[in-house]
Amino acid sequence: MSAKWEKKGTNDGVLTFSVDQTLIEKGLKQAFDKVKKNLNVPGFRKGKVSRQVFNRMYGEEALYEDALNAVLPEVYEAAIKEAGIDPVSQPKIDVESMNKGEDWVVTAEVTVKPEVKLGEYKNLTVEKQDREVTDEDVDARIQRELESQAELVIKEDEAAVDGDTVVIDFEGFKDGEAFEGGKGENYSLELGSNSFIPGFEEQLVGKKAGEDVEVKVTFPEDYQAEDLAGKEAVFQVKVHEVKAKELPELDDEFAKDVDDSVESLDELKEKYRKELTESKEAAATEAKDEAAIRQAVDNAEIVDLPHVMVHDEVHRSMDEFLNNMQRQGIAPDMYYQLTGTTEADLHKQFEAEAEVRTKTNLVIEAIAKAEDIEVSQEDMDNEIKELSEQYNMPIDQVKKVLTEDMLKHDIRMKRAVEVITETATEK
Repeated sequence: MSAKWEKKGTNDGVLTFSVDQTLIEKGLKQAFDKVKKNLNVPGFRKGKVSRQVFNRMYGEEALYEDALNAVLPEVYEAAIKEAGIDPVSQPKIDVESMNKGEDWVVTAEVTVKPEVKLGEYKNLTVEKQDREVTDEDVDARIQRELESQAELVIKEDEAAVDGDTVVIDFEGFKDGEAFEGGKGENYSLELGSNSFIPGFEEQLVGKKAGEDVEVKVTFPEDYQAEDLAGKEAVFQVKVHEVKAKELPELDDEFAKDVDDSVESLDELKEKYRKELTESKEAAATEAKDEAAIRQAVDNAEIVDLPHVMVHDEVHRSMDEFLNNMQRQGIAPDMYYQLTGTTEADLHKQFEAEAEVRTKTNLVIEAIAKAEDIEVSQEDMDNEIKELSEQYNMPIDQVKKVLTEDMLKHDIRMKRAVEVITETATEK
């Protein structure tokens, strides 16, 4: 085989390669075996005609297209290896020559990975992360538990204040006409929760049980129901009950009710402090690592990031997101309907993030190459074992899902990330 790469742009070019006689014969045999099954030739049983007879009747050239298609994946893979390129797009194949008795010549227009010029990626300095857990942090955690244990007690002839829950009937009108989805009965609404249209909850503060209230609002411009977006509306509201939160006593009994592994409020606070410290430490380390990676990417130069790479990353993200929705019982059409968006809106939403992720992956791959990171069989065995434990899958099943090349690539990427993060310091 001979393969030649000719650049036509920053990341685009034409790969020219040949298909030798051995592979041509292999392709012709596969093509003939495929077509002869359906051949009806007088004097031969169906599917039993010889190749020589076929060639005399139809000409060997009738098999050329199918023959090329049969061996093209193998030949193309060998050609890109010989040329030393890394395509990121599907090739646009064209045939230059298919002369009988000669090697075939084929061209492929492709986009390849862009060149990455690395800047500093080791011994980077990033902003110091906050790892301290204060008494206020612990108190806030305790307060959340108190709130979760609170009981709602009816207020007799008292006005509602922020934080109270009101039980209401309501019906919404636009231009004097009731609109769909604007009605509810015996609805419990916590004032200050911002769960209703902006301005709605504030107009119920100061109201008492038994009062009728006219609430005037303007729907947000980006409201999901297009016929209501940006429009004024009036809600007729009946307040049935006003309820206040009654918090439990903050004492040792409360602590034991919340967590049966402690005997006192002090023990609960100490346990929360330890949990918050571990959580804050993990979050700080993650933030430090992300800042270092971001800096390494910013220090690198990538000329003309191929659109096809960003496009593919967007669709990977969209597929992952919609599959997660599907697992929750929400089909894509239902998601778009519920959110008032389209596939194009979702595509746009993921674009900026996809560009950053694509650049990051390219820089990390370049670092792995610059560091000449090698992966041993032991490394791959350990990775397979970790994945097996992480996803609770048999080792044989993990091996079926991941090829050796995929494993090696993932391990090299992890090691390259460690080169950045483990040499970075906070200041």
